[in-house]
Amino acid sequence: MSKKKITLDEILKPVIHEDYLEQVAYVHKLIKAGTLKPMKSSRGNGKSPALALKYWLIEEDQDYSAYKAELAYLYAPPLSFTYYRNHVDVYVKEREDVQALMTFFLKHSDKLNIAVSENERSFQIFHQEKYLKSSAGKRVLAHCEISLEDLHLTKTAEPFAYYAKTRKHPQTLLIIENKDPFCGMREHLLAGRSTIMEVPIDTLIYGAGKRILANLKDFEIASEPYMRDPSNTYYYYGDLDYEGIFIYETLSKGFPYPLRPFVPAYQKMLTSDVALLPLSKKDQNKHIASRFFSYFSKKDVEAMKAILSAGRYVPQEYLTISDY
Repeated sequence: MSKKKITLDEILKPVIHEDYLEQVAYVHKLIKAGTLKPMKSSRGNGKSPALALKYWLIEEDQDYSAYKAELAYLYAPPLSFTYYRNHVDVYVKEREDVQALMTFFLKHSDKLNIAVSENERSFQIFHQEKYLKSSAGKRVLAHCEISLEDLHLTKTAEPFAYYAKTRKHPQTLLIIENKDPFCGMREHLLAGRSTIMEVPIDTLIYGAGKRILANLKDFEIASEPYMRDPSNTYYYYGDLDYEGIFIYETLSKGFPYPLRPFVPAYQKMLTSDVALLPLSKKDQNKHIASRFFSYFSKKDVEAMKAILSAGRYVPQEYLTISDY
């Protein structure tokens, strides 16, 4: 026999929606059956009839001999059952999933010849598409000494929105922070034009604000092959504020190809009427480096810094299709 501490709240979970007298009857039934024993040092719950707040949960020691015998003969390389042979109690809890994993390697290992996504492989093995991502799934793999690499997975990435005027390459791609300029520039190109602000542009990519950092994190996986030609030219265009500059600098560090600010657009955003510009958000990250400014003339940098120092910003919506 073994016993462990348990609280009244834990005991009452199965009858949490019953009235109090039903809950009292439930606890008394468990006490009479010898499953529960009130702890002598426990306070009461202050209700009538009173119940102790803490109990001993009394459990019979489980006979693991059948599971030990089962584990002695389990063999399904590359799975290892060493952990379970030393922790039979854990094997009992995870047995169903271990059996599913073992069956997959014994009878369906041919499926490993083709790489699939983690969710797809999870469903093939456990008939639950999210199981491999769960803490329980990760524990079973660890206990069986199986890595995700052993399951021959292919990496998936979040798709991003883009407009391609052509898929020829090398070409010029422009990544745009916000939706309105993306739609306006797309309309501009759909009208038969091939340049934006006199720069030839072949593909527009919609960044969706800060989400661009996540959306383009796996650019090499999510993009079309023509987008990954190292001879391509890549530009970025966002709001002229600390946040927009921070997005550019963060993205450019992790982007697999050289990424430059789309200078003509930023130059058109500069205005002498700084007082008419909207105020910046107070909680913006102002810790930007010099990468962004390095692409501009000294005069342009001074004008941009004057706007930022005044606590103002220029949204991309400052420019419209007539400016493109």
